[in-house]
Amino acid sequence: MQVRRPAMGMLARVGSPVLRFCSDVGEVSGLLGETLKWAVRPPWEGRELLRQMLRLGVQSVPVVFVTATFTGAVMTLQTYQGFQRFGATSFVGTLVALSVMRELAPVLTALMVTGRSGSAIAAEIGTMQVTEQVEALEAMATEPVQYLFVPRVLAGVTMMPLLVLVADALAILGGRVVAVNLLGANPDDYDQSTWRVLEVNDLTSGLIKAAVFGFLFTLVACARGYQARGGAEGVGRTTTNAVVSGSICIIVSDFFLSRMMF
Repeated sequence: MQVRRPAMGMLARVGSPVLRFCSDVGEVSGLLGETLKWAVRPPWEGRELLRQMLRLGVQSVPVVFVTATFTGAVMTLQTYQGFQRFGATSFVGTLVALSVMRELAPVLTALMVTGRSGSAIAAEIGTMQVTEQVEALEAMATEPVQYLFVPRVLAGVTMMPLLVLVADALAILGGRVVAVNLLGANPDDYDQSTWRVLEVNDLTSGLIKAAVFGFLFTLVACARGYQARGGAEGVGRTTTNAVVSGSICIIVSDFFLSRMMF
């Protein structure tokens, strides 16, 4: 007589994703340790680092330009109309600048670059993995983590703060254009309100967030690509997982970073 065990089936369905998650965390943690170890050991791939900085940073400027400019413009439009009800339009510039520097520019820039460059990193390394190019690197006595991970992670840490600086300027400028030219705000009053209460910490906190986000999404993208299996289908699945995992890491870490800084 066969004994049915519905409880065991339910535990298996619940436990399998938990085990996969723990396995992924463990593997990424191991790759994190390897990346940190090889980042300080020669030989350093200077040319590859510059190539990754170009791809991740310079080539991401157009998407950052559009995202930051219209984010500042939309936020100013909504905030100005809302503050008119309370006669507090003089605080619009302050609110936009603080929100952009502390939160919107780092998070939105990181999410956009994750979608653009994180997917490309995962697809590139994933393709190398399924076509056995990673094994070829090992056969040539080249450490895959040092050659594939380190330049991309360093490029993310280096270029993300610079991209966020660009995003800060563009978002504040976009908000000013909307406030002055579309909503009729006094340009001198708006400029004074923008810089009235800003502190150095408001800028540096966003740059620190950007560096952490750059580290996280590049590491996750590299790790996902390194885990790719199953040919072209596996590479596509890996690319999707890299973008989703990187975005979640950015959003979750943003809360803890904000809690520590403010």
